[in-house]
Amino acid sequence: MLQLRYSQRVLRFNFPARTSRGALTEHVAWYLHLFDPAQPGREGIGEAAPLAGLSPDYKPGFEAQLQKLCSDFNNLNTSALEPEEIAKFVGPEWPALRFGLETAALDWQHGARRHLYDNAFSRGEAGVPINGLVWMGDAGFMREQIQKKLADGYSCLKLKIGSLDFETELRLLAEIRAVAGPAELTLRVDANGAFAPDEALSKLERLAQFELHSIEQPIGAGQIERMATVCQRSPVPVALDEELIGVTQPAAQTALLERIKPAYIILKPTLVGGLQATLEWVATAEALDIAWWLTSALESNIGLNAISQLAGQYARLGFAQGLGTGQLYHNNLAAPLYIEAGQLYYNPQTHWELPG
Repeated sequence: MLQLRYSQRVLRFNFPARTSRGALTEHVAWYLHLFDPAQPGREGIGEAAPLAGLSPDYKPGFEAQLQKLCSDFNNLNTSALEPEEIAKFVGPEWPALRFGLETAALDWQHGARRHLYDNAFSRGEAGVPINGLVWMGDAGFMREQIQKKLADGYSCLKLKIGSLDFETELRLLAEIRAVAGPAELTLRVDANGAFAPDEALSKLERLAQFELHSIEQPIGAGQIERMATVCQRSPVPVALDEELIGVTQPAAQTALLERIKPAYIILKPTLVGGLQATLEWVATAEALDIAWWLTSALESNIGLNAISQLAGQYARLGFAQGLGTGQLYHNNLAAPLYIEAGQLYYNPQTHWELPG
């Protein structure tokens, strides 16, 4: 019979990871281990790593909920757990936990090899393009990151903005464009809701000179009418990110996208409730002619692998995903994931370091 247990790992950043919401120095990842005592050595593993200040399930009761889930599941004495059954065990108010259990079940179903989808990426035959992420910091720190990403061969960069003086951020963008024009380098920026609604459009007018691909969440989430106005008038295409968190009902998702009409949505399975929930958002967006991409929510390599293989299965070819976070931690789990010339690759011949 299948059993469920959990383990924990405190991930430590190589540097304080700053956004407009503050700086992170560590991130706690919880791992769900699905196993059958009669089959030693085989475990389906999923990651539930709610993100401080952002995840709905980042709260004191999270470990208690993990304990309850394991206890309830183990009392069922079941020999199977289909991914589509996950919603019966974990409510939508626990999106990171649902993602972890769903991934563990999918992994178990496919032989407990961390091979969740069969596609060119997971077979090691093709990479997934990713954006090089430039974190907030002082101008010198950001400049150093930019130069390294360009030297490493990225064709798409994403800059976190909103913590420095705006003029300084404009100068950094100007420096990038002096080196690489829009035909050579796609530029994205992420404000994490840092702009005040009354100043957002004037700032977007100034950002437009750099021919940006998009700006993520220019104003804070929950201001639907103001965000709709920004999307309608912005000279820079707008992508929704935090705006999607907690919107779990299909009718509400459709209503949100129909009202705001963004150019893009950005999907983080840890925050929106897992792989299936992500695909439901994808279907809603595509029906409204809204493009999308996938992004990590700073998971360790277990969660990143699941999202990357999802991208390999469903993402548009050649469109950069936000999956370059595996190098953030000095104690990440060793994994077959590696980056080369701005693309993420998976080597199925490389062994995993497993948690717990």
